[in-house]
Amino acid sequence: MAKHDLDPNYLDPNYEPVVNHTENTPFHQVLAARMQRRTVMKGSVGAALASVMGLGLAGCGSDSNDSTTSSNVSSTDIGFKAVPTSTANEVVVPEGYSSETFLPWGTPITGSYPDYKPDGTNTGAEQEQQVGMHHDGVHFFPIDQKAGGNSSTEGLLVMNHEYIAQGALHANGATYVNDMRPADEVRKEIAAHGVSVVHIKRDTNGKWDIVFGSPFNRRITGNTEMDIRGPVRGYSKLITKYSPDATETRGTLNNCAMGPTPWGTYLAAEENWHGYFANGDESQPREQTRHGVGSSSRYDWELADSAEDQYVRFNVSTLGATAADDYRNEANTYGYMVEIDPFTPESKPQKRTALGRFGHEGVIFAPVKEGEPVVCYSGDDSRFEYIYKFVSSKPYYAATAGGYLLDEGTLYVARFNDDGSGDWLSLDLDNADFKAKVDAAVGTMVGDVAFDGFENQADVLLNTRLAADIAGATTMDRPEWGAVDPISGQVYFTLTNNSNRGKEGYDGVNAANPNEINRTGHIIRWSEEGNDHTATSFDWDIFVFAGEQGTETVVDDEVIVSLTDDNIFNSPDGLWFDYNGRLWIQTDGSDAAPYQNNMMLAANPETREIKRFFVGPVGCEVTGVVSTPDVKTMFVNIQHPDGNWPDSNDPRPRDATVIVTKDDGGVIGA
Repeated sequence: MAKHDLDPNYLDPNYEPVVNHTENTPFHQVLAARMQRRTVMKGSVGAALASVMGLGLAGCGSDSNDSTTSSNVSSTDIGFKAVPTSTANEVVVPEGYSSETFLPWGTPITGSYPDYKPDGTNTGAEQEQQVGMHHDGVHFFPIDQKAGGNSSTEGLLVMNHEYIAQGALHANGATYVNDMRPADEVRKEIAAHGVSVVHIKRDTNGKWDIVFGSPFNRRITGNTEMDIRGPVRGYSKLITKYSPDATETRGTLNNCAMGPTPWGTYLAAEENWHGYFANGDESQPREQTRHGVGSSSRYDWELADSAEDQYVRFNVSTLGATAADDYRNEANTYGYMVEIDPFTPESKPQKRTALGRFGHEGVIFAPVKEGEPVVCYSGDDSRFEYIYKFVSSKPYYAATAGGYLLDEGTLYVARFNDDGSGDWLSLDLDNADFKAKVDAAVGTMVGDVAFDGFENQADVLLNTRLAADIAGATTMDRPEWGAVDPISGQVYFTLTNNSNRGKEGYDGVNAANPNEINRTGHIIRWSEEGNDHTATSFDWDIFVFAGEQGTETVVDDEVIVSLTDDNIFNSPDGLWFDYNGRLWIQTDGSDAAPYQNNMMLAANPETREIKRFFVGPVGCEVTGVVSTPDVKTMFVNIQHPDGNWPDSNDPRPRDATVIVTKDDGGVIGA
């Protein structure tokens, strides 16, 4: 059996090693500098934690126009009674609402539709035809979307499957024979990753079900053939035995959040992909060290006893005479946003490299405007990492828009300034300021990397984190999901937590920011200059600090939010604006008191009223949320539940989607 002795946390699929050792200004120091005049967070722990801009919502890009306001937008008032925290092994929703589970792991959706076997004996081939494990980001595409429709009774539900639980996946957990793994176990594990596309329809009684036999039903797995697109396509550092011309790869892994595109496709994020590869070389290239690739892998797929090429590729050691003879560059084909067209089942997924290579949590698009560039944002979900923005070179036209718009453009990284302003720093070698910083860094240590320059723009994008280090971006406390307010155009991001903040060897705190370990996180937001998402400057503030009862978010000495039993939460993660403009906040934090099981809350972005709407079962993360266009059916994903949820008679817990409806058939949240 391979030895996992580099770090005791390495087998945790959610573990994100701290690999940013630059001295860029951390976000807590920026926040502390601003709080010399104002306090933004107070709580029972006695924290006086930060400052926000001296602007209310009206001063933060609240002007709306036809380009940012949906015709479906209505009141953002929150009309339900908040649910209490819960330790029950069940889903809790408000009075007047109902929930039911849907599409649990192992549900047959394509091919020969093989039944799920509760004893764990489904084969790898069967898992390739079933819903994957550990549901995450999800989106509902109306079946008539391509024709300009917005059906709320039929569509394609597309969801990510982030990682796996080997103990539940197999009859007796992962097994080894002479330090090798049975090939079919490995095949099954790879198949349980990826993306599911499921054609669903609601009957006249309001019941949702799979449209069996539909050509749209599809599984994309960790072994599906994919194209590499954008500036990194054909770059020498992506040459492998499988693709000597560096234009193809196989599979997508650790897909967390996602992003629907304005032209009706689905972007799956590749987050903690580093843990799937093993490199036994004495030293590793910067493309691996800056991400945390180790000498052993999380699941030992490279040890499959068949020694087939599709498994050997997870060994990224130097084994052959050239890169075309081994898989030393295989890890360089991961870390991207992957575009999938759910309406074209024969299409090949595309890795969009112009959006950068890092630990993508997801991607969120600004409202598109005819004849103007496409803009999207993405967070790098790891402690002390960054927030990015991409602006396309080519303009958007609804009649011809497609993934090609994501292949050319400028990638920026965010710098948050002390005075509440911010700058988008270009990561383009054609930008004079960035090029000067790159030239000045040559021959120095950038964090743990002895920097010798970038060969070209493809090299910059392949090493996005390193480029952001050099640009001088602001390190953040795990930027996760983003969301753009359809009414104001403001951009929101969750900063989940950072348990290393202030520990020995890490960035510390000061008198104005006394919480040394940020365990509860917060949500940041900003307005682009002139409400123009292509702008290179912005103004930012804090929307809310998470925490226990009594935690206050204060602006200019006025308490804007004071958390109560109805809305305490910790570690905000998932984030989504519904079609009416309500903000939905999901958590992936501690299940200890006072928070208990993870949850989802609704927020009014105008008033900052927040109420708990949904609590998940024991041990789960509540992650991924979307509704039908009429906002009368909501889909919420439950990941890694404990306690044999959702079926107490099943010996294995199963990730599943939860369908939430209002008993009177009304709009959810109203």
